[in-house]
Amino acid sequence: MNRQNITRENYQTYVWFREAAERGDAYAQFNLGLMYKKGECIERDYANAFKWLRQAALQGLAFAQNHLGALYYNGRGVEKSDPEAAYWFRHAADQGDASAQQNLGQMYRKGRGVDQNHEMALAWFYRAAEQSVASAQNLLAECYLYGNGASVNHPLAMAWFRKAAVQGEPQAQLNLGLMYKRGQGVEASDAQALCWFRQAAAQGNPVAQRQLGIAYAEALGVRADPLRAVAWLQRAGDQGDKEAQFHLGVILSSGQGVDQDEGRALGWYLRAAEQGHMLAQYNLGSMYANGRGIERDEQRALEWYRRAADQGAANAQFNLGVIFANGQGVPKDDAKAAQWYRMAAEQGDASAQNNLGVMYANGHGVPQDDNMAVYWYGQAAEQGHALAQYNLGGMYDSGRGVPRDTVRSYMWMLLAADGGDETASANKSIAARRLSPSEIGSALDLTRQWQISHAGAPPGPPRAS
Repeated sequence: MNRQNITRENYQTYVWFREAAERGDAYAQFNLGLMYKKGECIERDYANAFKWLRQAALQGLAFAQNHLGALYYNGRGVEKSDPEAAYWFRHAADQGDASAQQNLGQMYRKGRGVDQNHEMALAWFYRAAEQSVASAQNLLAECYLYGNGASVNHPLAMAWFRKAAVQGEPQAQLNLGLMYKRGQGVEASDAQALCWFRQAAAQGNPVAQRQLGIAYAEALGVRADPLRAVAWLQRAGDQGDKEAQFHLGVILSSGQGVDQDEGRALGWYLRAAEQGHMLAQYNLGSMYANGRGIERDEQRALEWYRRAADQGAANAQFNLGVIFANGQGVPKDDAKAAQWYRMAAEQGDASAQNNLGVMYANGHGVPQDDNMAVYWYGQAAEQGHALAQYNLGGMYDSGRGVPRDTVRSYMWMLLAADGGDETASANKSIAARRLSPSEIGSALDLTRQWQISHAGAPPGPPRAS
């Protein structure tokens, strides 16, 4: 059959529906409204779609009521109205329309047009799921997974995810894969997770594509394959998945199994950063600060560090402290440096704690306060930060902020030397000459005790102030 015949038949169908709809036939009104809504055979026209679907809905046709609710929900052909959408979804749902039952459940879940009620949402999802609607089965499973409307129940969540997944619902396939990956209600299995991620990824689900890319990058349930990792991450990144974009930036920047390409890495970091990805913003700031893959640009480095810092990235807050302390592309401002150091220090960043200690010890940007200097040096020193240990040792040696204690001073110097601080290594023999053999022995005992109590604790990165 040629295109001309198809067009003629479609037009004749439209004319038949139109004539029957004008005579008051509800099914013809519904079909005519659907043709206008979808733009089938005729130009899409939401106003006419609303007109005819409403007439069919008023005659009690559940299919039309559900579609009319969708028009109100999206504001197509009529002013957007969540209460009207919920009203028509309910009429259709009460007649057993599975799609409307799911839609009404969503209204209760989101609190749109009705008071938010997770128990009601679950009840409507359940009614639709019992009619084998895969998307409703997935939503019902999510209720059990997250404890929305019912207690958390991993076996029930998995059962409903599986029912939806075997019907080909990509979101359920993804969720089932995540449950296997995390070991939620089942023994963790990267291989089983990978199986479900593959099925969802093949249908274009970006999160599943990202998970598949990470699996190939990190050899999770499959042999490592960096090229496939990049291919799947790029598919997800092209769909706007910011986590995939960030992972692509990491792989390309480091050259993990692929050719290192700082330029491409920059592009992916930028896409993720513009979507608010905190670590991408930090890495982008580092690339501009150090001229990696791009010309060095202190202003752009400052901009991206600040965006990451405003989201709470402690490493970005530390770097902003360094920038203001040294006047790198901005006027030197010790007060601002101290503010950023404090924000990072309060999150446990050892280098920021050390540098804030330096600010208090010298009265730069904050009132001079030896007690506060000792406090912040101590916070960093306990994390194994070698420079802070050396600085704390100096405070004990001079009796600033603490009673003078040459034994404890020597202990911190020894720890700093073991941690790689060159100044401590050079000065520890000089300091030892001022101590008696028993004092040296006491310091060595304290050093061993500290090392035993902190065994396995990673040292803080020895960033320079």
